[in-house]
Amino acid sequence: MGQFHPEITDELRGFIEAQQIYFIASAPTQGRINVSPRGLDSLRVLDGRRVALLDLTGSSNETAAHLLEDGRITVMFCAFSGAPRILRLYGRGRSVLPRDEDWSEHSALFPALPGIRQIFLVDVDSVQTSCGFGVPLFDYVGQRDTLPRWAEKKGAEGVEDYWRAKNRRSIDGLPTGLLPEEEKAEG
Repeated sequence: MGQFHPEITDELRGFIEAQQIYFIASAPTQGRINVSPRGLDSLRVLDGRRVALLDLTGSSNETAAHLLEDGRITVMFCAFSGAPRILRLYGRGRSVLPRDEDWSEHSALFPALPGIRQIFLVDVDSVQTSCGFGVPLFDYVGQRDTLPRWAEKKGAEGVEDYWRAKNRRSIDGLPTGLLPEEEKAEG
């Protein structure tokens, strides 16, 4: 049975930081629910009620669109080795973009990987742990370097062109707020 915690404790933070993969889920008020696996060095626990998630360029930009439209987000961690456990962070989030005033403060927390698109800041409303008895055991082999290599090969201009072509709207047609001209067109 699940147990709710008032915040991310030091013990729970240790569990979070030991995971090599996590999942983020978001949804608009109408439309598709999105669940994305994440890896690399892309998560920071800021304090007991806040986390930051580094977002690299990908095939879509659903989380950004959903946070802009609705704000709800869930971050889930599963123990694929060791003692079984599932941990979920429920909260509300927002995107911090390279053009934003607080970008330098938050981007300094992460490695400078090629293709960085934004950082999601999540204000955690509740923390839940559950047994994870049904989660299978897996051996961790390593992180893939495919996405950073792809972005490095494209270069900054090529990545921005990709954003224009693939990341300006969600699959349900919602704006993502990624590019400044989007805001002008929407406003």
